[in-house]
Amino acid sequence: MVGATEFELSAGATDFIDDKALQALLTAPPPDSGRVRDVIAKSLAKQALSVEEAGVLVGAETPDLQEEIFAAARQLKRDVYGNRIVLFAPLYVGNDCVNDCVYCAFRRSNREEIRRSLSQDEIRSQVGALERQGHKRLILVFGEHPRYNAEYIAECVRTVYGVKVGHGEIRRVNINAAPQSIAGYRTIKAAKIGTFQVFQETYHHEAYAQMHPQNTRKGHYLYRLDALSRAQEGGIDDVGIGALFGLYDWRFELLGLVSHALHLQQRYGVGPHTISFPRVRPASGVDLPAQWRVGDADFKRIVAILRLAVPYAGLIMTAREPPDVRRELMSFGVSQIDAGTRIELGGYTEAGDAQCLQRGQFELGDIRSLDEVLGDLLTDGYIPSFCTACYRLGRTGEHFMEFAIPGFIKRFCTPNALLTAAEYLQDYATPATRAAGEKLIAAEVDKLEEGPVKNELVDRLRRIREAGERDLYF
Repeated sequence: MVGATEFELSAGATDFIDDKALQALLTAPPPDSGRVRDVIAKSLAKQALSVEEAGVLVGAETPDLQEEIFAAARQLKRDVYGNRIVLFAPLYVGNDCVNDCVYCAFRRSNREEIRRSLSQDEIRSQVGALERQGHKRLILVFGEHPRYNAEYIAECVRTVYGVKVGHGEIRRVNINAAPQSIAGYRTIKAAKIGTFQVFQETYHHEAYAQMHPQNTRKGHYLYRLDALSRAQEGGIDDVGIGALFGLYDWRFELLGLVSHALHLQQRYGVGPHTISFPRVRPASGVDLPAQWRVGDADFKRIVAILRLAVPYAGLIMTAREPPDVRRELMSFGVSQIDAGTRIELGGYTEAGDAQCLQRGQFELGDIRSLDEVLGDLLTDGYIPSFCTACYRLGRTGEHFMEFAIPGFIKRFCTPNALLTAAEYLQDYATPATRAAGEKLIAAEVDKLEEGPVKNELVDRLRRIREAGERDLYF
């Protein structure tokens, strides 16, 4: 049994999710077109929406209004993020877990799952394989278990940063792990992480209780809801929120995410850097009812409304989704994707082409290589980016909000994305991808206004190609 005294909360911790209030928004009469357009206009002015305004967009059921929402999301994506897509890879470090979440293959009662925790040498091997693909950004994923404490997580981060293979290096390590104490967050922060990510999974209290047994650590709703507030108080001002769609009504979960983003922004002056919205996928030993599964049409609405509701936040779409879904939804909301992904423990060096559900958390929908994903991005006119400049120059937290909310961030991100893309093309790309990439870089450089930034970018691109210089950024 887990005692309540084990759960440290932030100063002034509060349960800001009011189920009745959110349900009332979902049962309100359909909004008129004028109201919907007013909300869209506010979003296009790069202002975060209230929960009630997000509810207006959720309630817009007519096809014409939904098309206006999609069009606005595409425009806002271009205005805030340009045509770049940030790339990363997940690295699963350990799947031992004390929780018993109904939807997760890692749950402690699942006898089908093969348990493993990577040693530091095994982590080095995995990171070396990822660097040889061309990755520069990782997220380390841990089950919730006493051995995966803050000191262990920090040690893993330092190990990752210490691996250098040729021109390869990991420049930013994000974390997806169990909620920590404030002191634990400080320990992890000292290892120089990027974003700390905690999913609430479902914001609906009753559904949460059904999915997370009360005698487990994850069964404490408020402790988890408060996790990123403690992160802020522990010095981590770069946080990511998320919900697992398919556990309850997608409309409620969307409003829960908006509520969480607003709570963080209002309390700390810093909203979430990223929002994730994965859908439930098949997993070893998991048999969930289909009641709340989200189809592609509603999934498209989720992405578009999130983009409009929280304009400054990066939206992450993972390889849970198949390539065709990812391709469509990148155009109007998504700003980050993973690629070349394997989620089996040790999967980057040991797994073959087939997935092994007993060694991973769920089934992937997209197992293309990093180079294949980059090739498709380039064909569709996107700049693939491995940029880590904002984190390394201190443009996180309040500084990130200052840059992102007005849309100024793309002044830095487009040049930096082009520089990291050029690195990939020189060091890792297949001939076809390199040719497509050089063509796109030339076209993007031509679009830039004449002046010092363009001149410096051209010079840095030359230095990458001709002098072998790396890690140049604005």
